[in-house]
This record gives sequence, structure tokens and C-alpha cells, in this order.
Amino acid sequence: MLTSIITIGDELLIGQTIDTNSAWMAQRLNDMGIWVHRRVAIGDKREDILSALRQESSVSQIVLITGGLGPTADDITKPILCEYFNTQLVQNEEALKNVLHIFESRGLPILERNIEQSMVPESAIIIQNDWGTAPGMWFEKEGVIYVSMPGVPYEMQGVMTSYVLPQLEKHFKTPAVMHQTVVTSGMGESFVAERLVAFEASLPPHFSLAYLPSYSLLKLRLSAFGSEKLEIAAEMSTLFHELKALVEDITVSDQDIPIAQVIGQLLHEKGKTVGTAESCTGGLISSQITSISGSSAYYKGSVVTYANEMKVRLLGVNPATLKAYGAVSEETVVEMVTGALKILETDYAIAVTGIMGPDGGTPEKPVGTVWIAVADANTIITKKHHLRYDRERNTNMAAVYAMNELRKLILQ
Repeated sequence: MLTSIITIGDELLIGQTIDTNSAWMAQRLNDMGIWVHRRVAIGDKREDILSALRQESSVSQIVLITGGLGPTADDITKPILCEYFNTQLVQNEEALKNVLHIFESRGLPILERNIEQSMVPESAIIIQNDWGTAPGMWFEKEGVIYVSMPGVPYEMQGVMTSYVLPQLEKHFKTPAVMHQTVVTSGMGESFVAERLVAFEASLPPHFSLAYLPSYSLLKLRLSAFGSEKLEIAAEMSTLFHELKALVEDITVSDQDIPIAQVIGQLLHEKGKTVGTAESCTGGLISSQITSISGSSAYYKGSVVTYANEMKVRLLGVNPATLKAYGAVSEETVVEMVTGALKILETDYAIAVTGIMGPDGGTPEKPVGTVWIAVADANTIITKKHHLRYDRERNTNMAAVYAMNELRKLILQ
């Protein structure tokens, strides 16, 4: 069962907007056993859209389209769909009611171009969009299903979840698909692969192992495809336990979840709290921790002390320490984490200080030098890293390294 995804919009081609729609759709489809054969991004041009529709329908049974359904002049998808399916635009009463309701409920005047959002191709099955004004549209032609959806991510996701995915499941008999993921840290991808050579070689043909590195973490995703879900589940359970045993010493989690959620679960289970003192990460660690629902139960706050004077004033770092050792030093990060424990009154604390680049480094402390400290009332653990990437990646890696050190301290 093959699918093509077509995303429409000049903004995608010039890099102004990142295409997150394709990734989201591909993941949901794969979970159903529907394989995404191709992903195509095209601009707001009639010839390109028509060409993409013809080409993708020649190789896929399902063609999913997002974008170009808005109320402005560059939104040309509907007229082109009419041309492709040899139909015409007509007003849909349900779509019109939805548009009127949205504007009336917000107390906004409605323009003619907004009313035109309810004009749809006559041959389409209309999919109600409860999240915006542009409805989704389902077409069938010569054995191929086409679905056109809004490009706004939360609108597309709503339409896909409420209608498209259930309908595709009814139309097609799809295989059983199962994934299990181990998240690891502390060992490079090639070294982990070397450790797992024999395991990979022993996998049945309908199983596969994928290596997915990201910001100092490595995900090992074990996947299986088959006709019988119960049989696949039993095999998966056995093989996944084997995989976990082989990487037990570097495992962060046996679930595909962010590391901030991992430490959140540990803190919640133990009834403990955490706070952060951040310099080079600028609040990124606290942002990731608080992105997890329920984090208020274990997260108390953060002190972002980017400037040295703030380290002194807010965290109680000794000016003499800064003068003797500098802001990026073990001595300073220890005083930062000690100060965080004191002022935030938490059970655990994280502190990070470093040089993220691209400038600011010295021969003694080059760009990418990071000191991390994690602590509780009885223990302080420090770790030095030499990161070698750009500023964004260095910052994200420092945040992950810091949270992983906290995870290990909690488990001691």
C-alpha cells in the first residue's frame, strides 16, 4: 500500500516554512501499515501541481495533498483540483455554516474572500474542518484516492485524525505494524552498531532495526511487519527484551519519549523536585522540562544567569571564583548548582555553563567547552564536555547531557 504526500506552497521551497506536515502524516500512516512512497514539495504554480498529481497517482494508491486552500490569491489548489477532476466549484452549505460560525463567534466581520472558503469542487466528498475555515476534500479517480487538506498543521492533523485515517483503514486491509524503541546515550552510533552486529544478523526477515541519532541521544527502533498482530507482538516482546539487555548500560528509556519526560517520571515517582541554574543554555533545559504536562508537580523554577554579575547576585557565586577560574569552570558550576539548591529549595538541581560559539573561545577553553553539575543535598557530580558543532546543536546537546546526568543521579 503506497502513498504519496504533496505539500504545496512557495514558502516551503524557499525555507521560510518548515514542512512538518509530511513527517506527521508519514508517522501516522506508517503506524497503520501504509507506506509513504514519496514526499514532494512544490510551489504555487498550476503546471507543477497538475504534474505532481499525475505523476504521484501513477505510482501510489493514495495521494495526500496539503496547502493552497486559504483565502488569498496565492491559494490556487481548489481551481486546479477542479481542472484535474473535470469538475466545478460550488458552494457547500455545511462549509458555509462553519465559516459563518467561526467569524460570528469571534465577533469579526466576514469578507467575500472568507465566504469563498465554502466553495468546493462539486465532485469531492467534503470533510468538515472543525479547526478552521477551509474544508478537506476527498476524491477518487481511476482507483486512486486523493485527499486535499489545509496546510495549517493543527487543521490538517484534525482532518486526518477525525476522518482521513479512519476512512483509509476501512478502504484498505493493511498489515500489522509494530515499533519498539530504546533510547540510549553515551556511546556513538557506530560503536552501538558494532555491539549489535550478531543481534541484527539474527533478526527474522520481517523485523528491522533502525539507528536514529539526535542531540547526544541514539534511538534504536525495532520494527516488525506481518499479517497477524498477536504473533508479531509475541515476537516483538522477545526480541525487544534481547535488545534492551544488550544496551542496558547505556539505556535512557525503553520508551520513545523525550529525556525531559524520563526525568519527570522519575521525579514524580519519588516525590522529588528539581530546579535549574542555566548560563549557556539560556533556559532551554527548563523549557524542555516544562514542555511536559504535569511538570508543575516536580519542577519549581530556574535562574538564568547569563552574565557573571547575575551569577554573583542571584546564585551567590563568589566573585573570587570567577576571577580565578572563569565562568566556564568546574569551580563556578559547582557554586551555581549549590546556589540553585539553596534559593530554589529543591531536592535536585542542574547547573550549566559553557561556550556555545561560534566565537568566545580561547586556546584553554575552546568553543564547545561545557561544564555541567547536578546535585542533591549530599552529592555534587560534575561533567566536562567538548562539543564540536554549531551554536544551536551545541546548546541542545548540552541540555540533553545535563538532563541525563540528573537522570543518573536520581537512579543512584
